[in-house]
Amino acid sequence: MSEAFAGSPVDPDDQSSNPSGNDAFQDVVERRLSRRGVLRTGGIVAAAGFLGTGAVAGVAQATGGGSREAVAAAGSSGRGRGLLRFKAVPTSAADTLTVPEGYTAQVLIPWGTPIRAGGPAWKKDASNTAAEQAQQIGMHHDGMHYFPTSRGGDSGLLVLNHEYVDTTLLYKDGNATVTKEKVDKALHAHGVSIVKIARDRHGWRLRDSKYNRRVHGNTPMTFSGPVKGSHPELAASGPVRGTLNNCSSGYTPWGTYVTCEENWNSYFGTDKAGWTPDTEQKRYGVQASSAPYNWHKADPRFDIAANPKEANRFGWVVEIDPFDPKSTPVKRTALGRVKHESATVTESRGRVVVYTGDDQDGEYVYKFVSSEPWRRLRARRKSPLDHGTLYVAKFNDDGTGTWLPLVFGKGALTAANGWKDQADVLIRTRTAADAVGATKLDRPEWVAVHPHNKDVYLTLTNGAGNGGKVNPRKPNPYGSIVRWREKHGDNTSLTFTWDIFDLAGDPKYDPAVKLGPDNIHGSPDGLGFDRSGRLWIETDVSNSSQNLAAKGYDNIGNNMLLAADPKTGDIRRFLVGPRGAEITGWTISPDQRSMFVNVQHPGEATTAFGTPTPENPRAVSNWPEFDPQGRPRAATVVIRKKDGGVIGT
Repeated sequence: MSEAFAGSPVDPDDQSSNPSGNDAFQDVVERRLSRRGVLRTGGIVAAAGFLGTGAVAGVAQATGGGSREAVAAAGSSGRGRGLLRFKAVPTSAADTLTVPEGYTAQVLIPWGTPIRAGGPAWKKDASNTAAEQAQQIGMHHDGMHYFPTSRGGDSGLLVLNHEYVDTTLLYKDGNATVTKEKVDKALHAHGVSIVKIARDRHGWRLRDSKYNRRVHGNTPMTFSGPVKGSHPELAASGPVRGTLNNCSSGYTPWGTYVTCEENWNSYFGTDKAGWTPDTEQKRYGVQASSAPYNWHKADPRFDIAANPKEANRFGWVVEIDPFDPKSTPVKRTALGRVKHESATVTESRGRVVVYTGDDQDGEYVYKFVSSEPWRRLRARRKSPLDHGTLYVAKFNDDGTGTWLPLVFGKGALTAANGWKDQADVLIRTRTAADAVGATKLDRPEWVAVHPHNKDVYLTLTNGAGNGGKVNPRKPNPYGSIVRWREKHGDNTSLTFTWDIFDLAGDPKYDPAVKLGPDNIHGSPDGLGFDRSGRLWIETDVSNSSQNLAAKGYDNIGNNMLLAADPKTGDIRRFLVGPRGAEITGWTISPDQRSMFVNVQHPGEATTAFGTPTPENPRAVSNWPEFDPQGRPRAATVVIRKKDGGVIGT
């Protein structure tokens, strides 16, 4: 998930901070293609590999025969034999939200909604206080999960992340000044919201509940796993508080929610003359400037020179029990410290496996495997997320891959090479992955595991050409999706075979791409499977590229949600969002009849449409309320079929 700061022409995730000489996936793919040859249908490249030619997106022998274009043409009107039976929606640059014919979209819990009846009301001039924001839905909705509490699934807890804040929209006066009150308001707009929702004849509604609560940047936290809370590298100048830059998420078989801390480095800065980041700080992108936040000017907690160890408290996966309002969130350190984009949990041979991408150009994808079956560990009152091994992926030229253990004392991670213990390996996870020779990727983000065959899909949003390419083009402004199968379909296995599932782009600017009007897209990001095996793909085209011919995105338009049938290769556009927004945070009800999708940062500064100001926060978008005196608000959208049927049909 990108964090496009207001007015910034560059997405910081596109800038690599990986100085290692490890292989980039671009080079791996090129070597593989030169050695084995490829199948090309309409320019989509797919190495003939683990799934054979029948199931790789873009391969001529797709199920049912014919090319990818033929598959799409057969089904784009809603006909066809595959999983996708809806008519694709067109691209759009309008300030609206579009869904297919026969579907409805309902706006739910926009930023500022009070989480309890009688709570502080949203003020459209952004004059809510920090204390009020702590009792309201946070800003910039992201990853989420729906936990049903009724047999039919028509009531449950919706748990969602709030990734970051736009200072122009959050404050009445923008970011002209920095005060402790404004820092606290921003901290309270971050984090996680837990709310009960239910459906009646009028649609889905927020309900009062003892479970409704906010977890934010000032919420007490605790640490577990190899990096204990008492570890010297966590010894900052106060109690452990807060979770920040909560991007994607996951959920566990035992009913808890895991939230991911991504671009935490952006909140730390200093005005101390002559300060420069040390090697590890530089590896994670910490620098003196923290604009536009500049929290360090009003809160020494975020002054990296005065309080450097506070930064070590972020970059973790945090577990939250949504059904215990009095529980303290736990940072599970065995999963490593990176810019966690996702934490996708699956089960294999009774063990839990957690996949996570590290969202920055040239970074890696990781996998954690519990040491024992999770039920056995929990029976002994041990967390399955505290006991296990963290691995990082190496992709080989021949289409195979290996999971490399990040374990103190193994391989390059020895005392002789300067490593102290396992806690040191986990605090410095990026450096450890460099040392063992992991493969650089183009902004590895969300991971999804197929519910039937356990194949694993990973979005690689895009790359600047300086840190690893997952497909044979350099630079890679459009991104792709890579897929792999663990040996024997066992997600605990340490070897796998891989292929390219989707090569995004616009054929006008890249002749190798032959996507049609129903599925042209770029910068795939969010990813999730429904129970039937449909793969839902959300896009995150940067606001500096959205709708611009100069960036090759004029035909692609606003960000979108697409559906894919992995068996046939059919991909169709299902939803298009408003201006300046990212589409993210996908989840679905158990009956597959209500889909929840988040619209993040609508109306943020874009090169194509302009820059909001405190005087005119509506310069780019006024979605979803279109109040002439209001401002754009991130929100959850609930999508249903008018006939009450399964989403995607």
